Amino acid sequence: MNAITPSAKNHAGLAGLDSRFVAVADIPWEQTRFPGVEIKVLIEDKSTGLLTTLLKMAPGARLPDHEHVEIEQTYVMEGRLVCAEGECTAGNFVWRPAGSRHEAHTPDGGLMIAFFIRPNVFFDQDPDGESFR
Repeated sequence: MNAITPSAKNHAGLAGLDSRFVAVADIPWEQTRFPGVEIKVLIEDKSTGLLTTLLKMAPGARLPDHEHVEIEQTYVMEGRLVCAEGECTAGNFVWRPAGSRHEAHTPDGGLMIAFFIRPNVFFDQDPDGESFR
């Protein structure tokens, strides 16, 4: 596994089995290719597609039609995440089976933590699996 926290300055020089403590406040928000959607990458393994992010969505922001190649998990910390099947509000959790497909948006904005085993496939631009970036 080649997992890293890309912006963690305190991880240089750690041994392979050392714990990685992440100062989340020090990680910059990255604008994604979707207007009003930003992420902080907490852990990423580009070789496998593993990705855990803080996801911040401005009011009215949308994630276009996409498929979850593997199980996707989201815990909503603030706001709500809405799709055709329902909504997940602050303090609640939603997970989606591998192969599920939908669009999602946040009418009032939201902050969530999202866990991906493999990158989503977004059908707006790249049917080959480009994730948020």
